[in-house]
Amino acid sequence: MAGKRRGRGNHGHGQQQQAAQKQKPGLRRALREPAAFASSQGYEPETAHEKLTIAQARRGTPANRPARVYADGIFDLFHSGHARALMQAKNLFPNTYLIVGVCSDELTHQFKGYTVMTEDERYEALRHCRYVDEVVRDAPWTLTTEFLKKHKIDFVAHDDIPYTSAGSEDVYKHIKEAGMFVATQRTEGISTSDLITRIVRDYDIYVRRNLQRGYTARELNVGFINEKKYRLQNQVDKMKETVRTVEEKSKHFVYRVEEKSQDLINKWEEKSREFISNFLELFGPDGAWHVIQERSGRMLQALSPYSSPRGSPSSSPTRARSQDSSPTSASPSSSSLSPPSSPSSPKKGTRRSLKSASVYSRHVQ
Repeated sequence: MAGKRRGRGNHGHGQQQQAAQKQKPGLRRALREPAAFASSQGYEPETAHEKLTIAQARRGTPANRPARVYADGIFDLFHSGHARALMQAKNLFPNTYLIVGVCSDELTHQFKGYTVMTEDERYEALRHCRYVDEVVRDAPWTLTTEFLKKHKIDFVAHDDIPYTSAGSEDVYKHIKEAGMFVATQRTEGISTSDLITRIVRDYDIYVRRNLQRGYTARELNVGFINEKKYRLQNQVDKMKETVRTVEEKSKHFVYRVEEKSQDLINKWEEKSREFISNFLELFGPDGAWHVIQERSGRMLQALSPYSSPRGSPSSSPTRARSQDSSPTSASPSSSSLSPPSSPSSPKKGTRRSLKSASVYSRHVQ
C-alpha cells in the first residue's frame, strides 16, 4: 500500500515522555489527549447505516449522515505527503467523516519492513492531525467485507497506483470493483523512503551530531574506533569554524580600517582644497590682502606729505621756502637786512639763501 508509509522516531522521544511525566497532571493529560477535532470513541450514526453512492455523497448528505471515508497506511515519519493525502480524503465530499487505519508494528514488519516510529507513536501522530476524525488501531493489511461493515465504511480513499503486496497485484482491486474506491493524488518529492535515504546517505553527519548532543556511542550503535574518529572530526570541524570566524572578523576589521582610511583621505583632501581656496582668496592677485594693502597705502599717502625723489631741488619744500626768500621774490634791502631765523647753525637751504644774498649785495655795490 502506498499509504502504508514508513518512519522512525528519535532518541529524544523517551526523554520528552519522562519530562512530561514530571509536569502537572492537567498538562500531562493535555499532552496525551487527542486534538479537540479527533474522536477516540468513533462515530455512531443515529439512523441505520445505508450505503451511499458517490453521486449521493457528492451532492451532500444530511449533517447526521456524513459520508464515511476510510484511508489506511503505515504513516511512518509522518510528513506533509501524508497530511496532504488525508486532506484530500477529508475534502472528497461536502460532508465527510474520515476514518484512518494504522497497521501495527507486527503486521508492518511482516509485509513491508522495519519502521522508524513505533505503532504507538504513529497512532499519536494521526490522532493529532486536523483532518482525522477517528483512528483505527491495528488495521488489517487487506480490507475485508467484515471490516468494512463493522466500521460502516462507504468509500476507501488512496492513490490510484496499484499496490502489490501479500501475493496480490493490487490489494485495492476488490474495492475498486465494488465502486467504493476514490483516488487521491500523491505528493511528489516527499516520502518516508526519501527521508530514510537522506539519513542513510548522511549517516556520518547525523552520528557526529548526536554525539555532540550527548548520545553515547552505545545508543548510536557505534564502535570504539568510529566513536574516536567522529569525535576527532568534530574537534577538527570546531577548529575550522573557529579559524573561519577569525578570518571573517579579520576581513571585517581590515575592511573597516580601509573604509576609515579612505574617509580620512577624503576629508584631508577636502580640507586641503578648502585651505588652498581660502589662501588664494586672501593672498592671491585679487585677494583681500592686496585690497587691504592698497587701501592702507592710499590712506597713508593722504595723511603724510608727498616726498619727491633725491636730486630734484624744485620739488623740495625747503627749496620752495628758500625761493620765497630769494631776491627774485623780495626786495634787496629786505633780503640783506633779514637776520637768521634762529641763533643755531642754519640749515643747508638757509646757508644757500644767505650766500645768494651776499653775492647779490656785492654786485649791487
